[in-house]
Amino acid sequence: MTGLFSLAGRTAMVTGASRGLGRAIALGLAQAGASLILAARDGAKLEETAGEIRDAGGQARTIAFDLADLDAVQAATGKLNAEGPAIDILVNNGAIGGWGPLHDSTLGQWETMFDVNVSSMYLLCRDLSKGMAERKWGRIVNFASYVSDTGRPNLSAYVASKHAVLGLTRSIAADLAPHGVTCNAIAPGFFDTDMAAPTVGHPERAKIFRSAIALDRFGDPKEMVGPVQFLASDASAYITGHMLPVDGGVANILSLPVVVET
Repeated sequence: MTGLFSLAGRTAMVTGASRGLGRAIALGLAQAGASLILAARDGAKLEETAGEIRDAGGQARTIAFDLADLDAVQAATGKLNAEGPAIDILVNNGAIGGWGPLHDSTLGQWETMFDVNVSSMYLLCRDLSKGMAERKWGRIVNFASYVSDTGRPNLSAYVASKHAVLGLTRSIAADLAPHGVTCNAIAPGFFDTDMAAPTVGHPERAKIFRSAIALDRFGDPKEMVGPVQFLASDASAYITGHMLPVDGGVANILSLPVVVET
């Protein structure tokens, strides 16, 4: 691939790359020419993704660590900074969800949610953007959510963590702008992934959630590749601090049944 969207000569790190959106993103960025560093807890699954990239003629290596273990996150960034390769593109896709009434939630659940969804992202951005700033080029793509600027019941910790992701993204964008590094967020809606299986795979729930989607369907993970590639490439050079919804119209279009008068 050539032109504005080409990632040839770039190295991209994708967290949560063992499955779902992360796996699709990693495969897509490799097709665009990037060399990949794949991160997740499950080393065996990471190797499967890496194998697909290599079989297609791309380059990929893996590094297994748990985003909930902040010491492990810092050990990973230290290893990457010391041994290379230099990371040009960071895609912070890895995250967890969690559902439950406010009064049944615990502080431990809250802390785990923030460790995985926010604190690990902060550490990865902080540590891996230093080289980007020195080289005067870099792209950071953080995964927020369609709830990053709204609220939903029974999701207090998750919603709060995704609000934090948006704030972190915009602050980092301001910090790194003088150094030629952009930082943007993607706000996904409902995608057909393992994480969404309790919804997507349940006929009644799926019908309810689809009714809120203007396009009336769940997203295919492959449909996340284009938006991430755009924000990771020279095509988005003048965009930073932005949150891009990729949600079939959930966040910005009120989908109500059409009433036909007779």
